[in-house]
Amino acid sequence: MSHQRLTMLISGKVQGVCYRASAADMANSLGVTGYARNLPDGRVEIVAEGSPASLVSLRQWCRDGPPSAIVDKINTTEDSATGEFTNFGVRVTTGWMTLLGTFLH
Repeated sequence: MSHQRLTMLISGKVQGVCYRASAADMANSLGVTGYARNLPDGRVEIVAEGSPASLVSLRQWCRDGPPSAIVDKINTTEDSATGEFTNFGVRVTTGWMTLLGTFLH
């Protein structure tokens, strides 16, 4: 069975509620690779690659997220897997850090 790629942009109360870490735990339990990261606009982005069945399970979990989250909307894009990931991790948001670096140089 071929792997697929799923990119989800999750809106709502999804930052500051352990959404990324919980998503990583769920993805790893499903054998999904990729990452979760906070976006500067308050959304969480998840890029995931895995079997169609595992991605369906991850998407279903994302609709609720961890107990403190309130998910309003999920925009989803599907594509072919690239195979670029070896695991699923949490990425640090670079928005303000990139700006800070610009001012320091």
